[in-house]
Amino acid sequence: MLFFWRTSDIAVLLIWGIFVAESSCMNRTQTTENGSLPIAAVNTTLFVQMGEKALLCCPAIPLTEAILIIWTITLRGLPSCRITYKVDTKETNKTNCTDRRVICASISDQSPNLQISAVALEHDGYYSCEIVTPQGNFLGGYDLQVLVPPHLTLFPGEIGTAVCEAIAGKPAAQIFWTPDEDCGTKKESHSNGTVTVRSTCHWEQDNVSAVVCFVSHLTGNYSLSVGLKGDGNRSLRQQYLPYIVSSLVILTIIGCIWLLKISGFRKCKLPKSEAIPAVEEDEMQPYASYTEKSNPLYDTVTKVEALPVL
Repeated sequence: MLFFWRTSDIAVLLIWGIFVAESSCMNRTQTTENGSLPIAAVNTTLFVQMGEKALLCCPAIPLTEAILIIWTITLRGLPSCRITYKVDTKETNKTNCTDRRVICASISDQSPNLQISAVALEHDGYYSCEIVTPQGNFLGGYDLQVLVPPHLTLFPGEIGTAVCEAIAGKPAAQIFWTPDEDCGTKKESHSNGTVTVRSTCHWEQDNVSAVVCFVSHLTGNYSLSVGLKGDGNRSLRQQYLPYIVSSLVILTIIGCIWLLKISGFRKCKLPKSEAIPAVEEDEMQPYASYTEKSNPLYDTVTKVEALPVL
């Protein structure tokens, strides 16, 4: 809600600035109580976007009443430029004015107006018009502010982070986010009067897959969207987590069955070890044969001893 309120304020200011730029000559036609001459016009702030044409008007008085009209242009950080216009001779003189895009246009039966064919950053400054008449001097001025639309970028940063930039805008842009989270904004001023605004936001929620950056500026409102880096990986993990857990359980069960089979196989082989004595018995047979072969000698000796004595 805060975003819409701020945007509305800026929009009203922008509309007011455009209105002044287009109809300032009409609004500055004011007269005194006796209706003879206009009163001195007040200073006006004029917003003009870079590259557009600007028309600045003096206090409107009949040319027959004016003797001399003087435009004084004070650009920011530069010496003043002076343009004089003589009504009787329609002669224009310029002093210390080097920009050809600033011309003085004379219109019959009206005050000469100052016209800038294509507004640039260098035209940002104060413009005053002084009208010299036999009854006195009349002065009005414009605070011309050149608007520069920012260059916009939006890109994902680290996991769960996005960066929105409004580069080289004049004046500085305002940045808002949807959804709004933990955001930090930095401003960088440049030598030409423009400002770069950089806003970085971080979202902790895993369910935030895309964010929108809103940029509010006097030249217009803009919006950009981007997907957050790493959210796809988190979604994949959440999507396949049940399958991963099931696979692990199945592998664990198969491993246990395999181990049980190995243990049972070893137990089945243990009774076969009782056949070993048979092998030992077979190994004892040669010794038994040797014993039997030796017995005849023993029997012979026994028989000899059993003979009777003569």
